[in-house]
Amino acid sequence: MKIKVAKIAVSAALYYMDRPFDYLIPEEFSETAVPGVRVLIPFGRGNRRCEGIILAVSENSDYDKLKNIISVLDETPLLSEEQIKLALFMRERFFCTVYDAVKAMLPAGLWFTEDGKRRVNDKYIEMARLAVSPEDAQNIADGKRRRSPQQANIIELLCGFECLPSREILHFTGASRQSLIALRKAEIVELYKKEVYRRPEIFTDEIVPPPELNGEQRQAFEGISALADAEKAKVALLFGVTGSGKTSVYIHLIKEQLQRGKTALLLVPEISLTPQMIQTFSSHFGNTVAVLHSSLSVGERADEWKRIKRGEAKLVIGTRSAVFAPLRNLGIIIIDEEQEETYKSENTPRYNAIDIAKFRCLRENCLLLLGSATPNVVSMYKAETGVYSYFTLPKRFNERELPEVQIVDMKKELRRGNGGNISTTLADALRENIQRGEQSILFINRRGANKLISCGDCGYTYKCPNCSVALTYHSSNSRLMCHYCGYSRRLDRECPECGGILKYIGAGTQLVEEELKQLFPDTEILRMDTDSVAPVGSHEELFDKFKNENIPIMVGTQMVTKGLNFENVTLVGVISADQSLYIGDYRAGERTFSLITQVVGRSGRGEKPGRAIIQTFTPENETIIQAARQDYEDFYAAEIQLRQLQNAPPFSDYLSITASGQNEGQVVKACRDIRRMLETSTVGSKLNVLGPTPLSVVKVNNRYRYRINISCCINSEIRSVISQILHECGTDKNFKGVSVFADNDPAD
Repeated sequence: MKIKVAKIAVSAALYYMDRPFDYLIPEEFSETAVPGVRVLIPFGRGNRRCEGIILAVSENSDYDKLKNIISVLDETPLLSEEQIKLALFMRERFFCTVYDAVKAMLPAGLWFTEDGKRRVNDKYIEMARLAVSPEDAQNIADGKRRRSPQQANIIELLCGFECLPSREILHFTGASRQSLIALRKAEIVELYKKEVYRRPEIFTDEIVPPPELNGEQRQAFEGISALADAEKAKVALLFGVTGSGKTSVYIHLIKEQLQRGKTALLLVPEISLTPQMIQTFSSHFGNTVAVLHSSLSVGERADEWKRIKRGEAKLVIGTRSAVFAPLRNLGIIIIDEEQEETYKSENTPRYNAIDIAKFRCLRENCLLLLGSATPNVVSMYKAETGVYSYFTLPKRFNERELPEVQIVDMKKELRRGNGGNISTTLADALRENIQRGEQSILFINRRGANKLISCGDCGYTYKCPNCSVALTYHSSNSRLMCHYCGYSRRLDRECPECGGILKYIGAGTQLVEEELKQLFPDTEILRMDTDSVAPVGSHEELFDKFKNENIPIMVGTQMVTKGLNFENVTLVGVISADQSLYIGDYRAGERTFSLITQVVGRSGRGEKPGRAIIQTFTPENETIIQAARQDYEDFYAAEIQLRQLQNAPPFSDYLSITASGQNEGQVVKACRDIRRMLETSTVGSKLNVLGPTPLSVVKVNNRYRYRINISCCINSEIRSVISQILHECGTDKNFKGVSVFADNDPAD
C-alpha cells in the first residue's frame, strides 16, 4: 500500500529551522488531511504537541522514520493553493516563517487556545419549520384553537413562512417554550440549528445608483477600466487633488467588475476612515460588502472572513490585513491613500500590503489601482517612467477652488508675547467661524498634554524606567505615561531631585484642547485621538457627533487628516507644522508634505469656500511652502532630485537587520558580526552597509535595539544571503540572548 506524506509548516519552528517537515498521514485521515488544513503533530525530541498546516501531500519522503499526524483540526481547507503560494512568497520576501505568514492571513477567531479549543465558536440560533404540509398544519391549528391556543398561534405563524427563529416565534405569538416543545414532540414542528453571522452594523438602506462622473472623472474611469478589462496584471496610479472625487471613480470601477462576475478589494489606511467608506459603498452595493479591520470583535472578524470565503461577499473594505481576504476571481484591488506608512506592518511578518496586493494581482491577472492626493515618491517615479499607468484628477469635483492657505510665523507670535499654541491669526479665524456657525478642524500630531516635564532649576526630566524616552504628561488623568511600553506614574508637585518648580514643555492634543476652552469657554470642543476614542469604543461615534451636532471645533491627531468629508468644515489649522520635518528619515519631507496637504484638503469640501492656517517656526521651509500651495508637482521635482543625490528609493532599495537584547554591549557586538558577514559575503561588493546605529528610541521594554542599514538593489541572491545570515544568528552561540530580524524599507 502506498504511503501518504504531508509536507507541513510547523508553528513551533523558528526562522532558522523553518522548512516543510514530513509526517505520515494515518489511514483514518487519508481523506481529510489535505493541503490547507491545520493538523496536530508531535514536534521535536520531546514530541511536544503543536499545530501545523499542510502545504502539500506526496507519496514519498527523503526520510526513513516519520512521525504520524495526531489529528486533523479543520473540516475543510482554510487556505487555497494560491494562499499557500502567497505564504511561501512572504517567507522569502519578508524573512518570516511560513506559519507566521499563515497567522497573518487568518483571523484570530479561527485559532486555537492552549487547551485545544477554538478561540471563537461558530454562532448558531434555533430555527423552527413545519414538519407537515401547510394544509395539514392549518387543519391541526383549527383543531387546537380551543384547547391549545398558543400552539395554534405558532402553527398559523409558520404556515406563512418557510422557517423562523424560535425566539421570534415566541415573541410575536406570546406563546411559551413548552408549547413549541410540545409541537416538536408531536412531530408537527421541526427544530434545528442554523449558523448566523456576527456582523458589524453597516448601512442597509435602499441601494442608490453610482454618482454621476464629470468629464475628468469619466476620462480617468474609462482609461482605468480598459486596463482592468484586459485581464492582465497591471498597476495604475490615480493622482487626484483632495476633493477631486476619487471615491466616485472607485465606485464605478467596482460596479463594473461585479457586473462581470468578478470580486473587488478596497484598502484604506486608517480604521477611522472605514465607517465612512462602508456607509458610502454599502449604499451602492448593499450586503455584498464585507468589512475587515482590527476594531471588529474577534467573532465579527471571523464571520466576515467566512462570508468572504464562501463567496457571499463580493466587495471587501478594510485596513492593511484585509489584503489577505480570501476573495476568489479578483477583478481589481484598490489601495486608497497609498502613500500611508500604515500599510507597512511593524510586527512579524513585516509585510507591506502593496507588495501583497501586487503578488495577488500577478497571480490572478487583475489590476492594482493606487490612489492618492499626495502619492508616494516611489510610486510617482514609477508612473513617470512608465512602469505604472498614470491618471490624474487635477480639479475638485464641484469645481470649487482649493482652500486659501496662510502661513503664520510662530517666532513673531513669541516676540508679541503669545507663548501659547494658538496664534492670534488662528484664534481670530476660529472666532469668525464660530459666529458664522461653521466648523473647524485643528491638527497636531501628538496626543497627551505635554511632551515632557522638566525642572527649571536642576533640569531633571521624567524618563521611562523601561524605555529611553521621556514620559508624556496627560492632563485628563494627571499622569505621566510612556507611549511605548505603557508605564505610567503620577506627577509630583515639585521636582523629586531638588524640590524646584516643574515646567511643562511641548504640546499635545489635550493641551491644545485646554487652550481652546480658555479662548472659547462657551464653545463645545471635540478631541480626536486614541485616548478619547477608547472610552466611546469607535471613531465613528465621535465623527457622527461632530457632524450631527455641528460641534464648532475638533482637534485631533492624524485621525483627522485624511478621507473625511464634512461639508460645513471651512477652516483647518495645523498647530505645529515643523514637528515631523526633523526626524532623521529620508521620508521626513514627504511625510510632512502629505500630512499638511491632506489636512488642508478637509476644508471647503461643500458649497462654502475653505481656508487653512499653517503655524510654523520655519515659514521659509520649502516643503511647508509647497504644501501651503498644494503643489505636489513642485514638491516631487525637488524631492526626486534629493533622493537621487542620497541614492535613496526609488534609486536603490533599503533593507535593515535589527538586533535587540537586554545587554547593550552584546547587541552592539552582534551587529558588528553581522556587518562583517555582509561585507565578506558573495554579494558584499553590491552592498552599501552602514552601522551599527541605535534606533531613534534605543531601549524599549528593557531591550536595546541596534541596526545595520543596507542600501542596494535587492534581488533573490541578496535575499538568500540575508536569509543565510539570519540562520547563522539563530544557531551561533555567540548570538545567545540576542534576537535578530530583517526588514525591507523599515519605517524608522
